[in-house]
Amino acid sequence: MKTNTIIISIALVVIAGWGVTALLPEKNAAAQVTAPLTAQESFYDFGTITMKDGLVDTEYTLTNEGDEPLTIGKVYTSCMCTTASITESNGTEKGKFGMPGHRGILTTANTTVAPGESVTVTAVFDPNAHGPAGTGLAQRSIFLETDSTKTPEVELRFKAMVTN
Repeated sequence: MKTNTIIISIALVVIAGWGVTALLPEKNAAAQVTAPLTAQESFYDFGTITMKDGLVDTEYTLTNEGDEPLTIGKVYTSCMCTTASITESNGTEKGKFGMPGHRGILTTANTTVAPGESVTVTAVFDPNAHGPAGTGLAQRSIFLETDSTKTPEVELRFKAMVTN
């Protein structure tokens, strides 16, 4: 009889604990930022480029169009031939970000963008990365993950026609 009473008492304490916990705000809940991160232009066409001329780059400007700070967390590219860096409004540069799993390249930026501020994302494309077989149309992307509910992922794209 005492064993049943002890088990029932423990069960009631556990249930009461769950009930109280459910009423408390979550400490680890992700912030619900609604500020959108928008790109002035999200696509760039390099046109025809040659392998012999080497690396080409372009810049994208992204602006926090909201009333609260937002954070760019992960940054990664669609191919190992492409890298990206972020220049914050104060001039601090973060990166080289690349394709996850390749040569230990970074994928986490943790860059905060204040309301109305802009960052510049520089994309660098190496037309030689795939060797002689890498000629033809190349279409690549840079992905930025944010804590914004309006723009949880921003994709910046480019294309190039690669010749020898």
